[in-house]
Amino acid sequence: MTGAAGGLTHLGASGEAHMVDVGDKTETVRIAVAEGHVRMAASTLDTIRAGNAKKGDVIGTARIAGIMAAKQTANLVPLCHPLMLSKVSVEITEDDTLPGLRVEATVKLTGKTGVEMEALTAVSVSCLTIYDMAKAVDKTMEIGGIRVLEKTGGKSGPFRHPEAG
Repeated sequence: MTGAAGGLTHLGASGEAHMVDVGDKTETVRIAVAEGHVRMAASTLDTIRAGNAKKGDVIGTARIAGIMAAKQTANLVPLCHPLMLSKVSVEITEDDTLPGLRVEATVKLTGKTGVEMEALTAVSVSCLTIYDMAKAVDKTMEIGGIRVLEKTGGKSGPFRHPEAG
């Protein structure tokens, strides 16, 4: 993100990092949607689908992990504001074409700063949890495609990723 002078908003005049002051911003409804995926062997997806992973319910656990992670973003990412989120949802769907699991997180609040980082954190931690819970079956899994699909609210207005479906 760039500031009024075209520089990065988290850097001071002499390059020191700081938290952006959002005190004078207007509160708006802000929503961000992010996505990512975990590519795995088809047999690994079958194991997860059948509920036979030794660590338990992979999809349910990854969903909860993503929700919890979104709420902890300010503790994980330097300079992020702690936020009172009004909604966090994580959807995990099977995709035989990967093969693997697709993760999509939606985060919402009414506030003075965006929730893109919270959505990205939810997706990232959900994907990491999937990997952790299935690594005994498939150490070749790959996490990828983590990106913001869309966001609304705030002075910069809406954004939709050009490749979003």
